[in-house]
Amino acid sequence: MQTIDILKAAASDVFKETRNLIGRPESAVTFGRGAGGDLSSRIDLVAEKAVLNTIEKHSFRPTVIGEECGTIEGGDGYLIMDAVDGTTNATRGIPFSCCSLGYATQYRLSSVSDAVIIDLNTGDVYESSINRGASMNGFRLKIDLDDANRGAKSQSELVVGVNISGMNNTNIEKLSKIISKCLHVRHLGANALELCFFARSLIDMYMDLRGKIRVTDLAAGYLIATEAGGTLFTPQGESLDSDLSLDNRISFIAAKNKEFLQVLEQS
Repeated sequence: MQTIDILKAAASDVFKETRNLIGRPESAVTFGRGAGGDLSSRIDLVAEKAVLNTIEKHSFRPTVIGEECGTIEGGDGYLIMDAVDGTTNATRGIPFSCCSLGYATQYRLSSVSDAVIIDLNTGDVYESSINRGASMNGFRLKIDLDDANRGAKSQSELVVGVNISGMNNTNIEKLSKIISKCLHVRHLGANALELCFFARSLIDMYMDLRGKIRVTDLAAGYLIATEAGGTLFTPQGESLDSDLSLDNRISFIAAKNKEFLQVLEQS
């Protein structure tokens, strides 16, 4: 099997194993803190076990970098896993969470070559392989850059996703200058899935400026968004990249093109 097929099999198994847990009280029972620093809930651990069992079944043994398990040394390449992104949504039954799986050939975000994200509520599957585009349920995702150029001229028309969870007062005050210029702001609670919505052009821009995001939250969505035609930037407007350490905390902006960064430059 190709790497992308193994990732899809693992994501499908997570969907099967978690579908009867979402929204149930037992899904939220915690078992200490995972390697990423957050509390590990039952649904996180069930999902992560499903991924590890599936890759073992297929004799796929890369180094695993996981939100709960930390780093498990393996063979060639790196599997970057957030088995449940949007855990709070999942445990409360808010229908916006996903499993995010990315494979990188080198220890860099820019080396992610295959990615699969499955919506744990709808079963929609987003996938991408390097230089082969991105798709949702087999249908090609392609950001309309002509539409992007038109939309960038009117900030009031933009639909902008912003993650503000746990942001301090100083940064909220800075961000308020941006939010006040956009009539349509969304915060849905699962970065990987929000990047898929960006790849579908359901939102025009997505930003997380808190300095809190880990590569496990970002790796698969990074490839899907860029293969759909978008770009991920640092807050300074440079192309985003990072190593794959769980210790890194990242801020980023996903935009259709650099013109959209004028929303920030003019604030």
